[in-house]
Amino acid sequence: MNTLRHFASRLPLTALLLPLMLLATSCSRYNDNGSLSIIGVIYLILAIAAVISLLKQDWSLGKKLIWGVVIWFFPVLGSIIYFLFSGRK
Repeated sequence: MNTLRHFASRLPLTALLLPLMLLATSCSRYNDNGSLSIIGVIYLILAIAAVISLLKQDWSLGKKLIWGVVIWFFPVLGSIIYFLFSGRK
């Protein structure tokens, strides 16, 4: 965890916000006028909460990457699975 924290402290703020921006733009729950629907907002809040919780865990990098992939590739269900079965503290 110290290695990841040390690496993150050397990156500029924009590089740290890149995953969050990718997560926000991957939300495809838009209305016809281009605004986010209620489901899109709920998904976005759930996914951001899951990613923040994931980053706070003191797990190995491999375990974090696996859970990150689950959250990323299974949008709503992946976040729910993470919160139910990750065994976080």
